[in-house]
Amino acid sequence: MNKILITTIVLLGAILRFNQLNNLPALNADEAAIGYNVYSLLETGRDEHGNPWPIHFQSFNDYKPGLYFYLTLPFVKVLGLTELAVRLPGATLGVLSIFVVWLLVKNLFPDKKYLAELSALFLAISPWHIHFSRGGWEVNAATFFITLGVLGLTKSAQSSKWFLVTLLSWVAAMYTYHAARVVIPLLALSLSVYYDSILKNKKRLATILLVGTILLIPLARDMVGEAGVSRASGVGLLADPGPVNKTNVQRGEHLSSVGLAAEALHNKVVNYALAFAQNYTEHFSGDFLFISGDDIERNKIPEFGVMYLSDMVFILIGILAILKGPKGWYPVLMWLLVAPIAAALTFQSPHALRAHNMVIPLTIISAFGLWNLVLWSNKYTKTKLSRFAFCVLLFTPVVWDFSRYLHQYYIHLNKTYDYSSQYGVKKLVEYTKTQSRYSNYLITTRYDQPYIIFLFYLKHPPEKFQKEHTLTARDRFGFSTVEKFSNYSFKEITNWNATRTSNPNTLIAGAPEEIPDGANVINTIYFPSGKIAFKVVAN
Repeated sequence: MNKILITTIVLLGAILRFNQLNNLPALNADEAAIGYNVYSLLETGRDEHGNPWPIHFQSFNDYKPGLYFYLTLPFVKVLGLTELAVRLPGATLGVLSIFVVWLLVKNLFPDKKYLAELSALFLAISPWHIHFSRGGWEVNAATFFITLGVLGLTKSAQSSKWFLVTLLSWVAAMYTYHAARVVIPLLALSLSVYYDSILKNKKRLATILLVGTILLIPLARDMVGEAGVSRASGVGLLADPGPVNKTNVQRGEHLSSVGLAAEALHNKVVNYALAFAQNYTEHFSGDFLFISGDDIERNKIPEFGVMYLSDMVFILIGILAILKGPKGWYPVLMWLLVAPIAAALTFQSPHALRAHNMVIPLTIISAFGLWNLVLWSNKYTKTKLSRFAFCVLLFTPVVWDFSRYLHQYYIHLNKTYDYSSQYGVKKLVEYTKTQSRYSNYLITTRYDQPYIIFLFYLKHPPEKFQKEHTLTARDRFGFSTVEKFSNYSFKEITNWNATRTSNPNTLIAGAPEEIPDGANVINTIYFPSGKIAFKVVAN
């Protein structure tokens, strides 16, 4: 019975992750960067900027961790440079995560019948997990590796071979996503206290540390260079000038800004610590978890938090049940506490992407809440009919939430968040292919790094691109871009008359507000919502 259940649940998870995977949502710039860089590796042995087989891919000067790129490589080799090839590794690991969670909960709580299946089901239908499984998101792969590592640790008492699974999985996660480099050391330290056999066996501990260090040396060497510096300066909490400005304002309100009280009570350490604390606690807020989710549209579904509304009740009941009987729950609770720390160390918070590994412990706790309610119903209802009716009552909110989620995802997502992915850019690329009579093409940069999406859909020769482009200086967010390759130029259109005069025989594609009335518009490309994405002008 259990095998049939978990097989059905995994199949459900696969359907939810693979259905329309090649077109919903639209390919975004980060996914295009993964695909084109892999394509460049296959064609030339170098990334788009000419770096040979890197650990971090320079991309937009944000230095993306490389393991997901290499996982994508065989898919691009077989399927070509397509959306499906970029997304299949993530979707596959998303499905495998469901099975790993089943194994994890079975191992943690062997006496709690069907809790493992319920946890797997909740992950299979999780809005947070589905969303990031349906794209080229490195974080989804990292969450899989983190979860597999935790499973290995829970099984290490049964066989020492599972230590190797944990070690390799956690090293893989650290090569896959930036946040894992904070979460995993903290998780390893906190769980080693619980699984103290690691610490007691000095020889095994020394071997683990030695092998782990050797495997991480290439990563460490990269992190002390541009890859580490650029990330910290781009999104790190210390890159946010807010706490510094706040310190200056607070000291200015004292009679003397250099007095002992002013300096002791108002300083960068205090204000950055408060900023971190606020960022951390926001990941546990009801608004983020159950109501509206992330502020970044690309990271969420309309009118949804990262979890279902029904999870609010189940998590509360689950936590109360854990407090009543905490045996075996230390790994899950510690994981939950550690999970958002990396996200809290950045100045964009709460962040569904960087705190993604939270979904595993939260899902297990939510499933435990419903499991306890079912257990309670079996205890206090006297007939099979009343038990069945109570179970139907319990699962109805879950079914309603899940049905509403599917409706929002497939009907409203691409119409509500026009800018969340680069909707319309693919159509624009295809249109420019039919307009070969123009000497040049000028594309607005209003919609986030269009150059890489053009490279992706044009399948522009990487060897040629490596020689003909330059990266701009970093903007205030720490990102660079490419303003020109071949006969394609990319820039924001701020002065129409100057743009038109300086670009003869050029096909110009701009946002509707950039193209004035009376311009020679020969094509209009629309967002799924019906709003105009691009006006195409023959100049």
